[in-house]
Amino acid sequence: MDASMQPCEVPAVSSTNSMSPHTSSNVVATHHTIHLFNKGLRLHDNPTLVAALESSAAVYPVFVLDRAFIEGSMRMGPLRWRFLLQSLEDLDVGLRRLGSRLYVLQGSHRAVLRRLVAQWGITQLSFDAEVEPHYRRLDEELRDMAQELGLSLLSYVAHTLYDVKRIIKANGGQPPLTYKKFLHVLSTLGEPDMPAREITESDFCKSSMLPAKGGEEEAYGVPSLSALDLEVEQEVLWPGGETHALQRLEKHFESQGWVANFSKPRTIPNSLLPSTTGLSPYLSLGCLSIRTFYHRLAKVYAQSKNHSLPPVSLQGQALWREFFYTVASATPNFTRMVGNPICLQIDWYDDPLALKKWRTAQTGFPWIDAIMTQLRQEGWVHHLARHAVACFLTRGDLWISWEEGMKVFEEYLLDADYSINAGNWMWLSASAFFHQYTRIFCPVRFGRRTDPDGQYLRKYLPVLKNMPSKYIYEPWTAPLDVQRQAGCIIGKDYPLPMVNHLEVSKRNLALMKELRSEQESTAQLTRDIADDPMEVGVKREHPDDSDSQGDAAECNSNAGGGAGGGATRGHKRCSSEGEHRNSSWSPDAIRLPEMSSEVM
Repeated sequence: MDASMQPCEVPAVSSTNSMSPHTSSNVVATHHTIHLFNKGLRLHDNPTLVAALESSAAVYPVFVLDRAFIEGSMRMGPLRWRFLLQSLEDLDVGLRRLGSRLYVLQGSHRAVLRRLVAQWGITQLSFDAEVEPHYRRLDEELRDMAQELGLSLLSYVAHTLYDVKRIIKANGGQPPLTYKKFLHVLSTLGEPDMPAREITESDFCKSSMLPAKGGEEEAYGVPSLSALDLEVEQEVLWPGGETHALQRLEKHFESQGWVANFSKPRTIPNSLLPSTTGLSPYLSLGCLSIRTFYHRLAKVYAQSKNHSLPPVSLQGQALWREFFYTVASATPNFTRMVGNPICLQIDWYDDPLALKKWRTAQTGFPWIDAIMTQLRQEGWVHHLARHAVACFLTRGDLWISWEEGMKVFEEYLLDADYSINAGNWMWLSASAFFHQYTRIFCPVRFGRRTDPDGQYLRKYLPVLKNMPSKYIYEPWTAPLDVQRQAGCIIGKDYPLPMVNHLEVSKRNLALMKELRSEQESTAQLTRDIADDPMEVGVKREHPDDSDSQGDAAECNSNAGGGAGGGATRGHKRCSSEGEHRNSSWSPDAIRLPEMSSEVM
């Protein structure tokens, strides 16, 4: 370390654990600390970084771009890589404002950190505690290395509202497997910790920034996409980073009425602009703190006499996130069917061609294909749109494993998350958590209900942009002269439907009924005694849209017929899973104490 560097004397933290630091001692700080960023790419509510600063004479913020670790743990498409790099650039800008900087180095965590410990005279290592298996393995490696090198360690929970171990302990050592049970456990724990204090320029000093030598400024910089042999042509619609996350947060909180009355099922799946918060990518990478979001909501709810309630409110969405994190942390093989004790074991079809058509937006159902196109181009789609394509791939139409869909979402979604992605795919395939399996999304009716003119389809499937609204959701029913006039011949310019929805949905429904009967004990593990909690308090506005067992909708009775077949459409339509009937479960019986302020 350069001899000209003088230590910044700040108070030290006296303890190290997984909870947020609340107090600091008056001991003079002496550590030279590497703070390792993994997720949690932010300065607000960063308890681990606060503890590092309070116990150190010098803190070096480091991100190790370990491609083998990243790509071995998750599928990262170019859009996700761009979002990550933008988030790192934004973090570096924020740190420089405070007199520090971000040091980005490529290589394995172990090799890079060993080298830096020796070069910089490091005595302490700090990093956030995480719950995913790959981060747990990394944590163990870092702890072993720290013990070997004689380093002190700091690690705090920052990516969830609670320490999930605490939730599991309060439930007798097992994760609560239903949302209702989960809320009951939380009611015994009280409110989540408040966000950590603000980090200011006084926490850093110039001595905590290594003097740049020839080429080092570039060597420690955030690499470009091209330097990683990646290329992205799509427009940036979701800029990465804490700055953009907080700007989006503030924009939404300008309308306190929208925040207080938000009800997830009533948002629009095919609106051309997001009708939800659009904060999920930032929460996934930790550019936005879930605790900051939660407690900001608490203030709004405290000022509102009537506001939406969990599970459909913004607070309810944050608690769903926490629920999946908790279950995933203690469930073996959570991202797989085999060896997963809470997941139904289903003999899904192995059909690579059908999977490819779904993935590449060639199913012949415009609503499904438009969603998959938006996903691939933008890295985000509305949650109900995700529900529609997930149901189509799995129990609704193609009977292909939820694991295959999970992998595609993991690659394309900016907000892809180990726990939430797998949990939602099990839910939507009715493999766990969701038990009203007789309700199936119609690949025609669902989208048309909220966008009858098909503006969403015209944007993402320009081949259909001139198709009359009457036919755009079922273009195979258009007469041949109408297809010619629209410049789109079905079966040539745009594919015919790959399946007959009526036939395959009836068949799949029968299969699902049989296997659930055979595996009733597994199904019951994640089932509340009361109705599905997502049904709470949401009025069913479109009763004609539902399928029921043995009454699958006649959505495309001639799907798969020839171009211009002009099929007669049946009167009954398919279910829209975004619509809900009243439930006998009352949120008042489950509400957390003083949690008329919960979250996301």
